[in-house]
Amino acid sequence: MDPARLTSPGQPDFVVVTGLSGSGKSQAVKVLEDLGYYTLDNLPPALMASAIDVSRKGGKQKVAFVIDARSGLLFADAKKELDALDRAGPRAHLLFFDASDDVLLHRYSETRHRHPVDAPGGVQPSIDEERRMLVELRARADKVIDTTHLSVKDLRDTLHSLYGSGKSGMLVHVESFGYKYGLPPAADLVFDVRFMENPFYIPELRDLTGRDEPVRAYVLEHPATKEFLAHVVPFLKFALPRYEGEKKARLGLAFGCTGGRHRSVVIADEIARATREFWPGGIEVEHRDVDRPEVRT
Repeated sequence: MDPARLTSPGQPDFVVVTGLSGSGKSQAVKVLEDLGYYTLDNLPPALMASAIDVSRKGGKQKVAFVIDARSGLLFADAKKELDALDRAGPRAHLLFFDASDDVLLHRYSETRHRHPVDAPGGVQPSIDEERRMLVELRARADKVIDTTHLSVKDLRDTLHSLYGSGKSGMLVHVESFGYKYGLPPAADLVFDVRFMENPFYIPELRDLTGRDEPVRAYVLEHPATKEFLAHVVPFLKFALPRYEGEKKARLGLAFGCTGGRHRSVVIADEIARATREFWPGGIEVEHRDVDRPEVRT
């Protein structure tokens, strides 16, 4: 892997959005508009060069175009047009949206929209054909966002991290959770911290949470916790740039204990604190189950 690909280039001023129909491109355009991009949706690829020229002459320095299968036969030349832009300048930052077939099928069943590819046999063959059409563009993409498990808020936060005015780079979402309530569906890496000393069994700590200093001190002072952090933090220093180098726009880290109230909360906060010391991208923390009133372990 080229080390140069592991660094974040900052917010691009020319973004081309593409990907699977139903994967979240329309929602992304709304966020990009909020971030100051002048957007054109469903643009025929052959018009990109003239559209960027007109936009810049009109004072629009941050521009985002959406190109996809809705263009029909006009979409066939998308890669050729992007290559021509690369040669002539400016180079387009290609943002690709994806989702699992099951999720795409569910979204189409909810909206009852006709799939733009409209292959014989219904929605699934249309999705299959669209994936085939998009193979080269996905390989060329600068960032890939898989919205299979992302909420609207998750998508917004990811785009703000990538294209907002603050730090640029892959968004790292750190989450604590309780195993009794199930795994976080959007997590990429899950760590089980139930082996750590449990504050629940200390009467004066039982009704507190991992956000309280006495619980935090109790968890962090134990040798097993210290050794765990000594392994995980260097692993993240190694892994995060490589995940970003593979075009991931968002990485979910989840830390689970029994009820999501004590140990996992402390560890999620500590991992986020340590990661902020070396990671240039956005880092957000969510404690999914800490405020559940019925949680007692």
